[in-house]
Amino acid sequence: MPSSAPARCPSSSSRPPGNRPVAEQPPVPAWHTLPADEIAAVLGTGPHGLASREAAERLTRSGPNVIDPVPPPPWYATLLHQFTSPVIYILLVAALVTLALEEWIDAGVIAAVLALNATIGFTQERRAERSVRALMGLVAPRARVIRDGHERDIDSRDLVPGDLVLLESGMRVPADIRLIAVNGLVVDQALLTGESEGVAKSADPSPDPATPIAERSCMAYSGTVVVRGRGRGYVVATGMQTELGAIAGSMRAQELPATPLQERMERFARAIGILVAAGALASFVLGVIVGESPSQMFLVAVALAVAVVPEGLPVAFTIALALGVRRMARRNAIIRKLPAVETLGSTTVIGSDKTGTLTENRMTVREAWTAAGTRPVPPPGSGPAPDISELERLLFVTGVMTNEADAFLTDDGYETSGDPTEAALLLAAIAVGLEPADLRAAPVLADIPFESERQYSASCRTWEGRTAWFVKGAPERIAERSTRMLTADGEAPVDRAAILAAAHDLASRGYRVLAMAWRPLEGPPDLDDHPRDLVFLGLQAMMDPPRPGVREAIRGCQQAGMRVIMITGDHAITASAIAAELSIAPPGAPVLPGPEIDSLDDEALRARLREIAVIARAAPEHKLRTVRALRADGHVVAVTGDGVNDAPALRAADIGIAMGRSGTDVAREAADMVLADDNFVTIYAAVEEGRVTFENVRKVTFFLVSTGAALLIAILASVALQWPVPMVAAQFLWLNLVTNGLQDVALAFEPGEKDVLRYPPRRRSEGIISPLLWERTVVAGIVMCIGTLALFRWELDQGASLEAARTVALTTMVLFQNFHLGNVRVERQSAFARSPLGNPFLFYAAAAALGLHIASLYLPPTQYVLRVEPLPLEAWLRMIPVAASVIVVVELHKLLVRLRGGTPLYRVVVRRP
Repeated sequence: MPSSAPARCPSSSSRPPGNRPVAEQPPVPAWHTLPADEIAAVLGTGPHGLASREAAERLTRSGPNVIDPVPPPPWYATLLHQFTSPVIYILLVAALVTLALEEWIDAGVIAAVLALNATIGFTQERRAERSVRALMGLVAPRARVIRDGHERDIDSRDLVPGDLVLLESGMRVPADIRLIAVNGLVVDQALLTGESEGVAKSADPSPDPATPIAERSCMAYSGTVVVRGRGRGYVVATGMQTELGAIAGSMRAQELPATPLQERMERFARAIGILVAAGALASFVLGVIVGESPSQMFLVAVALAVAVVPEGLPVAFTIALALGVRRMARRNAIIRKLPAVETLGSTTVIGSDKTGTLTENRMTVREAWTAAGTRPVPPPGSGPAPDISELERLLFVTGVMTNEADAFLTDDGYETSGDPTEAALLLAAIAVGLEPADLRAAPVLADIPFESERQYSASCRTWEGRTAWFVKGAPERIAERSTRMLTADGEAPVDRAAILAAAHDLASRGYRVLAMAWRPLEGPPDLDDHPRDLVFLGLQAMMDPPRPGVREAIRGCQQAGMRVIMITGDHAITASAIAAELSIAPPGAPVLPGPEIDSLDDEALRARLREIAVIARAAPEHKLRTVRALRADGHVVAVTGDGVNDAPALRAADIGIAMGRSGTDVAREAADMVLADDNFVTIYAAVEEGRVTFENVRKVTFFLVSTGAALLIAILASVALQWPVPMVAAQFLWLNLVTNGLQDVALAFEPGEKDVLRYPPRRRSEGIISPLLWERTVVAGIVMCIGTLALFRWELDQGASLEAARTVALTTMVLFQNFHLGNVRVERQSAFARSPLGNPFLFYAAAAALGLHIASLYLPPTQYVLRVEPLPLEAWLRMIPVAASVIVVVELHKLLVRLRGGTPLYRVVVRRP
């Protein structure tokens, strides 16, 4: 037995070696171009396989046949990740400043906020990680090999280059294999190439080294599934050296893009930071100018920073996102990272895999053609079986007689096993009232399996008292072997032109077409001669049907301003037909073939993607380039996929969406979201939840920032007027963390507005707070500032103590917050358009916050910490109507904006050139 070391698979120019030692080998031609004897020589093997000792030595050099797993992040990394938000940075700085000033109470409260935020985020991310890990299970635990000249069953981890592997129906291919012998071998490569149909294999090499993976008929790749037939071949690559391993390595090398929410958060935190610094500096300078001491003004500047920074925002953000995660989980969408919740709501383009996501990943006969005409074929169990003619009966019987699949009835309907095409023929027979088990009871005299060279299969059986050949295959091959055809009036000369025209018409609509024929025999069959002089019966046209509800979900996405692009490994005709049926593109719309992408530069590709909605024959690199081109064109891109071929694009997209049931571990590892039901309809539901989540994040932010704006203006105004500061730092924290802390958390539970999917997605450049809401923030802030300062000054002028006046100012702001909640709940319509009990949690949170504040005025501990005192009834009678004014002013602002068609008022005053 030769003992030369196995060569490294050269089908990709670069392969990640993983974490195992692999000996570097001189390059060799692509495996699919070499004849079998040369493959054996290069790999140092032969028809008797490897010797056990040689295999053990090679295993030491090449390592186990596994994809190097990516371990989950350690708990401390997940915990530290919770402190990477820009707003958290501001809070950390605020905590350090308060510690330096020995403001222990303020520092302790900020520390508690940081701890609560980290706990919520840490718990959610660890739970999501466990859910995804539980879904991972794509393995090929055993393999059949020839070693020491004998057939053995071994752990697939122990496969090495040069092993001779045996393949049979139902097996998952355990490594990359160069086939040297096949017998009707058909492999389902959907997880690698995206093709929905099985691919017939042969042992003949491909002459072109650049042959796409989907067309390398002499190769069987790791992770694919044998649909039918048998084969054997030499292992040419294992583990990370396989095509599956190469894609896994490419995926892990992709840099994770920041989500739109993270980008918005960073811009928002930067704006808050600038605002805090500018306000603090302005207050300090202004105070010194009017004669205050620098030390006193430094304390005022710190108080202003504490007032303006929304300490409760990180907690409210995290809770809003966690609630979105929970709502999505109830709708079969598992979110792995909290910011991904909102990303779907910002998505402008969804690039969807076809097989298994838009379609059911199972073939179904849709039409049957005979010389008597075309009839639709209903799904089995959809109603009473239709009446069929004897001609049509023979057509469906033939589809059962030469068939190796199985179909059986379960509580959930018919389940099938075996080749999807043959399973579709069984279900079609059931749909028209035939029973495959009864038909298959007919004795079998001979079988001819399907081979790509023949393009047909046949079975000779004794049925209903006579012997006959039953034949199915490619229409052109069956037509040329037929001399007669069965019509409604009996047999007639075969009309090959009519047959081929009907087949072409069906194929042009995206169907896979099979022809059926038979030949009754007068005596026993001649088993040395293949059937000929056949009687042509008709055609059965099948297609992988769309999932229920997908068409409606796609239309909903389009109405919500999102484009849906189908990216598939299928042929252009099939892809175009499915796209038209699903309303992704009109019939006859242009299709972008994957190989054409190779000839386009980045700018040309972006231009083409603006015009098309279907990409066919897409390889992994085409999908990745598509994602990058769309993102470079300003889109927020979501990409779905289930195969290892989808992993690089899933990782490069703004949000990668993997399949939980049919998907591979590699795809789930790359994704931000996993669909537990593999259904595109779930994406549409998740888009709605994502938009609702962002709207709630926006409401929380608007609520907190408008309060902060009021406090900022009040402090600057009091310094300019040489008044005492209307509140102390502890009171600012009380406002930010308690009296509005309960409400901002409750806003996260706000139900979505009914028209949330009627508006286009937000632009990536748009901030967390829109220009309209910034304008409303200023309006509300000014109203709350004026009301608070007016009552504060009133108390001082009436001879009240500074502590009493500050208590009035603090309580007035608390009341302003409660009334302002009505403004915040609805961005476009009137606050009175929603019932106060529409969000019971918010109603009770507002009541509880007010109750806590009232209690704080009478309890000695809080009186001491907050520097407050009880208020008389007449003070409440002044504060309540003043606080209610914020609703009146904001309602007027909403009315004016509606009259201007939703345009912010500042754009009316300040015209852009």
